Amino acid sequence: MTAAAEPLLSATGLVKHFSLGGRFFAKGVTLRAVDGIDLTVGRGETQGLVGESGCGKSTTARLLLRLIEPTAGRIEFDGIDVTALDRRGLKAARRQFQMVFQDPFASLDPRMTVRQIIGEPLWLAGAGRAERKARVDALMEKVGLAAAVGERYPHEFSGGQRQRIGIARALAVNPRLVVCDEPVSALDVSIQAQVINLLKDLQAEFGLSYLFVSHDLSVVRHIADRVAVMFLGKIVEQGPKRHIYERPLHPYTQALLAAAPIPDPTRRRTRTLIAGEVPSAAAVPPGCRFHTRCPLATERCRIEEPADRTVDGRIVACHLA
Repeated sequence: MTAAAEPLLSATGLVKHFSLGGRFFAKGVTLRAVDGIDLTVGRGETQGLVGESGCGKSTTARLLLRLIEPTAGRIEFDGIDVTALDRRGLKAARRQFQMVFQDPFASLDPRMTVRQIIGEPLWLAGAGRAERKARVDALMEKVGLAAAVGERYPHEFSGGQRQRIGIARALAVNPRLVVCDEPVSALDVSIQAQVINLLKDLQAEFGLSYLFVSHDLSVVRHIADRVAVMFLGKIVEQGPKRHIYERPLHPYTQALLAAAPIPDPTRRRTRTLIAGEVPSAAAVPPGCRFHTRCPLATERCRIEEPADRTVDGRIVACHLA
């Protein structure tokens, strides 16, 4: 978050543990999907959340909107404690924050037309037929869909068009925050750029705040103002985009950036190799949870979990930073 931006959404000590058991896990095993994170989304800004598959990014996104209930922690939206809201209060609050899902086909009801899909949140909010029609027509135009296709069904559209429908649906009730959970990962690269540019245009027009979840650092670089890097349920580094991309401090961030392709064959760079497999969230290593893969790990890393520290304009959890 820049100095000028005030927090719109903030999570403090956010935890989500799942109790496992049965066929594949012994009884009493706990999956530590999100294991105590602090995260803030500024007004009118885009907060990126990146990491490998299985690190807890999507679980975090759903926790922040209370689509799943946190085990512990506090979530505040514009000063309101979201974790304390009852069902009625949460229903009213959800007009302020919406979600764009990863799969643009599975997230759309195949039995509903495009016009019905986009208008459903308005219907649930009690809007009349005329108001719904006017709003849906305006949104379809905003996301680049002709009004004439409003009576078609999701299977009649391409992946990029379906994601535009999902974006229009998310904007139907004029939210202030949109959580984008891997919104372009299922799309071709050229279509990814179109959707990213659309999101940026809509943000500028409506003053939206985004939490943008992705495993692709190159995509996040194009849209985010701030970036948080997540590994095995913890945020290991977060700060302004410029600091994270130009001078990463955590070895995991360095390795992720080194692995990202650069569209310039003349450039050379030093790669930080990550050895081994990602540990299981059901058996988190002691000490720094990245030490089993870190080429720089010391004995201290193996026994002592690093605390968050402010270093060079960002927060990093690493003994070596």
